[in-house]
Amino acid sequence: MEKGTLVEFRHNSDRVLAVVQGTEGKKNLLLGVSSGQVHSVHPRQITFALNGGSSFTASDIPGFWEAVQAKLDPESLAVAWELVQEDRHTLSLSEMAQLLFSDDSPISTYATYRLLSDDRTYFKPKGEGYEPRTPAQVKEILHQIAVTQQRQQEQAEFEAHVQQALAHPGQGYAWTAAERARLELLERLALQGAAAAIRSHDDLSHNLNVSDRERASQLLEQMGFPATPQGAFDALIALGLWSRHENLALRLTGIPTQFPKEVEHYTQTLLEDPPPENLPIPRRDLTQLHTYTIDDASTRDIDDALSIESWSEEQVKLWIHIADPSRWVQWGDPLDVEARKRGTSVYLPEQVIPMFPPQLSTGPMSLVQGEVRPALSFGIVLGSDGQVREFEICLSQIKVTYRLTYEDADEMLELGAEAELTAIARAAQWRYAWRMSQGAIQIGLPEQDIKVIDEIPHLRVIEDTPARQMVAEMMVLTGDVAARFTHQNGIPVPYRLQPAPDLPSPETLDLYPQGPVRSFAIMRCLSRAEVATQPGRHTGLGLDAYCQVTSPIRRYADLLAHYQIKAFLQGDPLPLTESDVQQLLLALEPGTAEAVQVERKSKRYWSIEYLRLRPGQVWRALVLGYLREHENLVLVMLDEIAFRVPVRLERQIPLGAWIELEVLKADPRADVIELRQVEE
Repeated sequence: MEKGTLVEFRHNSDRVLAVVQGTEGKKNLLLGVSSGQVHSVHPRQITFALNGGSSFTASDIPGFWEAVQAKLDPESLAVAWELVQEDRHTLSLSEMAQLLFSDDSPISTYATYRLLSDDRTYFKPKGEGYEPRTPAQVKEILHQIAVTQQRQQEQAEFEAHVQQALAHPGQGYAWTAAERARLELLERLALQGAAAAIRSHDDLSHNLNVSDRERASQLLEQMGFPATPQGAFDALIALGLWSRHENLALRLTGIPTQFPKEVEHYTQTLLEDPPPENLPIPRRDLTQLHTYTIDDASTRDIDDALSIESWSEEQVKLWIHIADPSRWVQWGDPLDVEARKRGTSVYLPEQVIPMFPPQLSTGPMSLVQGEVRPALSFGIVLGSDGQVREFEICLSQIKVTYRLTYEDADEMLELGAEAELTAIARAAQWRYAWRMSQGAIQIGLPEQDIKVIDEIPHLRVIEDTPARQMVAEMMVLTGDVAARFTHQNGIPVPYRLQPAPDLPSPETLDLYPQGPVRSFAIMRCLSRAEVATQPGRHTGLGLDAYCQVTSPIRRYADLLAHYQIKAFLQGDPLPLTESDVQQLLLALEPGTAEAVQVERKSKRYWSIEYLRLRPGQVWRALVLGYLREHENLVLVMLDEIAFRVPVRLERQIPLGAWIELEVLKADPRADVIELRQVEE
């Protein structure tokens, strides 16, 4: 190249204008730049040389570049392309300069080169010249550019929204659907880490592929959090999407916490325009009966009530009323399909996930005090020996007289304030004695009640009071009568069975202290209850057949039994055959088992959190049984909260002994609880 030739070369990835000042050695050129510095450059680094005999000096470069910049309008390439795209012939750099600027001066030529070297849309290099792309190619490239720009804009807006949410926690930022999809990567990463801790293995449904994990890591790094599952968890809390006590056991399941829009719409339509009930046999009017509902104070979906029609020393006529949700939900409609998917309501310390929309389950489906409500009523004549002498089942309408809590009912029973209630409680005692004579197995282990308010757990022990015993006995009696009725009339329903356990001998059981210790020893021998379409003995209850029908608002299997019984009472064809019932039970089992596991894990989480919040407290505990005697590993029950937890003792201690424990470590998120015996 001649001295004074204007060139462009690459220097540390930058494009630099320079003037040839001479040579160095056999190959390198000496190039002067506008700053006065001279570079020794191999010809391979030179990307452009301005031919045409012009002679430049380094001092000319700033003015030259300023004049070039004035011409660097990418839109001019679009105009030029429109002029030549039909011809499709190759244009030289000089021709392109003429096309763009109507001259091929050094300034226009270099400006043309810069535009074309940066262009990825309209022209492509071909030999020594440039060829216009086809209209289809340009259209696709422009589309891809628009998509990329849109993504970049969305990314910038998303990053701004993230920073805004981090700067103002607790304001409940309204994320777009696209932003939620990005944030779901963090949720999946957090859940992937939680799966091992909660389930002791990876849950593949929450695993991230390499690309998604990289995107999640980049997002966390931008937010200033470690690219780990714990970092993702902390980020979601900081963004206000999760709480620090987020129920990961629930999130790892497929249990829906919201109802689909179509179900909500269908529910609203029902409430606004209730369908007429055209029954071939009118409901029996039982509103004249003195009727009680007895539940915990927090219960809102009330599905059972008790009445007594007559009583004497020899027998009573009881009425047990069960809410009839089938007045509002029909087999196969949107409510039924959604309830079937859920299988059961899920009762967690921090929330209730109902099987039906709350507007129905706590409203017209529920047996509300003072309101006339549809019910499936069981009229039962019970002898003083506890045996069922007669029974009838009918579709009814009732009106609850009293809505009682268990505490209210216990106080009334103690004071004898309600003769009807006292008579029902006495009938329950008759029935309990009869079941014990039939081999029923009584388990007397205290249970917990956990409620979470403002992220603070409140625990209490559920005492087995006369009111609770009365209600439980009436529900078991209803299940007994339902099983007799369905079996006698060939109605396929789900029956609950429990095989006979292999219990220790009476002499061996006598070695265990009475109360919780003996109950725990018996409980370890019991078989799991089973569900079948044919009746069989339920050993724990002491019944030859048992069918759950008392919670149709909360359990789909109970609702299924209602569908079948109601159709039979009306003389209609049964909705389901025995095979249908069997298939449905198989479909329900995974979801209901999952709900039980989530309830159990959630209670354990909040029990550990309850202990964590009380450092230094000494807990009185009862030794229930040895889990591994050679290791002195026992199961104890903390007396104050009925929480059962394994503890390794320094020495053997007799079953039934009371010991004192202190908490060494309590981490609900890691599911870790360590206790140590406090020696007297």
